[in-house]
Amino acid sequence: MFKLDILAVGVHPDDVELGCSGTLLNHIQKGKTCGILDLTQGELGSRGNVELRKQEANAAAKVLGIAYREQLGLKDGFFENNFESQVKLIEVIRKYRPEIVLANAINDRHPDHGRAAKLVADACFYSGLAKIETTLNNEHQNIWRPKAVYHYIQDYTLKPDFVVNVSEFADKKREAILCFSSQFYNPNSTEPQTPISSPEFLESVFAKMSVFGRAIGTKYAEGFTVNRFVGVNDLFSLV
Repeated sequence: MFKLDILAVGVHPDDVELGCSGTLLNHIQKGKTCGILDLTQGELGSRGNVELRKQEANAAAKVLGIAYREQLGLKDGFFENNFESQVKLIEVIRKYRPEIVLANAINDRHPDHGRAAKLVADACFYSGLAKIETTLNNEHQNIWRPKAVYHYIQDYTLKPDFVVNVSEFADKKREAILCFSSQFYNPNSTEPQTPISSPEFLESVFAKMSVFGRAIGTKYAEGFTVNRFVGVNDLFSLV
């Protein structure tokens, strides 16, 4: 058992790699312990299959240097933000006690993303309530509420509340994304084309990072939104 500094949650395997893996790499270099939780197995994806996507997810985690990766097993496309789903997620939050949780975009092209964003935010709040009781290996879990939930930006170009400089980690991020060879551009693939399987899609991911980076004078940045005020200890923390 170990404690995480940051838990990045994605509804599908590869969401985290696309949305915030540069930020994870940034903090891992600073000595922080990071983990990834995939809410589903991505079983509705047009390309690949559950077993292959799990292998790809594990390979990407190794590239990133992630301490822990798990799949929660919610139903792709049909999970609900209900008691059953929240309790499963609360058990993970209380198990790893992350200080910060990164979650899907609050509004996006894929309907799963926004629904997952709300599920994660709600579960993080409810995880701090003592009257919601959970157990792990038949032992009572203590309450835990992360200090913050930040939502990474995905397909839609949302206006970020803050951005994180990831210029140094762009190549490693690309390497992690390309671990999902069943999903993204692969000239040798015989599977159906999808909105994310063209070479232009990956170009758009890094183009958006370039736009966010330009705003703070760096080559690449990842953007996040937050449903509360963002505070800093001093003005020199801002760039």
